[in-house]
Amino acid sequence: MTDADPLFPDADSRFVVESDCKRCPALAACRNRISWGNGSREADVFVVGEAPGAGEPNADRWRGGNHTGLAYTTRHSGRRVRRLLAAVGHPDAYYTNAVKCFPRAEDGETNREPTAEERANCRAHLETELERVEPEVVVATGKHATKTMLAFDGKSLDGFVDSVLEPVELDAFDATLLPVLHPSYQDVWVSRLGYSPAEYEAAIRERLP
Repeated sequence: MTDADPLFPDADSRFVVESDCKRCPALAACRNRISWGNGSREADVFVVGEAPGAGEPNADRWRGGNHTGLAYTTRHSGRRVRRLLAAVGHPDAYYTNAVKCFPRAEDGETNREPTAEERANCRAHLETELERVEPEVVVATGKHATKTMLAFDGKSLDGFVDSVLEPVELDAFDATLLPVLHPSYQDVWVSRLGYSPAEYEAAIRERLP
């Protein structure tokens, strides 16, 4: 995988499910923009994360979904995940988050974990996206995204690390769930899982259509 910038998503590819959604008053009050899913509606691979971060409003382009209105457009996680998917043969994947708005922490700058109510409020948006795209594989980046997807089948997560790269059938959407490491922790955990970076990338490629 190279360090070159992946393609930045076209703003016209945003899937706006509910314009100016205010189901979560606390999130609506602290967000700059709703970070909608984006990418091909015909994608075989559907990438889902937990929620957008605060982002970097002064960055040239990769400012984050809280400022661009496009999921997975941060300079670190957004670019890294998009590079990974392009490297394994899916530059046209669809990208979204389980929660579409930046969940600001009490310090006013960092993000917090979305509440159960916030996840539930946004669940219908994610379901709408999944039903429209109809992917073969859902790539969940990290523990919280994996838990969100398993919940559609009434399943729980018992130990995230053991679930990484272990495909699970999602009956609710006739798709396969593939948990992967969150990009923020990838460098630390890839070796602990017994992979080199190249082997980890190859393992993901083998599990995608």
